[in-house]
Amino acid sequence: MENNISKSLYWAPRILSIIFICFLTLMSLDVFDSGLNFWQTVVAFFMHSLPALFLLIILIISWKYEIVGGIGFILAGLVYIALLMRNPFEWYMLSWAVQISGVAFLTGTLFLIGWFKKNKKSQT
Repeated sequence: MENNISKSLYWAPRILSIIFICFLTLMSLDVFDSGLNFWQTVVAFFMHSLPALFLLIILIISWKYEIVGGIGFILAGLVYIALLMRNPFEWYMLSWAVQISGVAFLTGTLFLIGWFKKNKKSQT
C-alpha cells in the first residue's frame, strides 16, 4: 500500500503540471483570432506562451529535483496573483486566480511533499 502511495505521489505533480502547461498553451492560441499579420501573430503567440515555456523548463528540472518544482510552481502562482492585482479589482478575477494559481499551488505543494518524503526516506 505504501508503495502505491509513493508512486501516486511521484506521478501526480508531474501529470498535473503537464496538463496545466497544456492548458496554458491552449489559452495562448487566442492570438490566432486577433487579425494580426504573420509575424505579429508569431510574436504574440511566443509572448503568450512564455509562462507555459517557463513552467515546462521548471518541470524538466523538477523531474529529478522536486524542490525546484515545488518552489517554482508556487512562485509562478504568486507571480500570477501579483500581475493580476496590478489591474483594478473585479470579482471575476477571483475565479481566474483560483483557476490558475490554485493549480500552480497544488502542483508545487505536491512536489514539495514528494521532496520531503524522499528526504525523510533517505535519512532513515
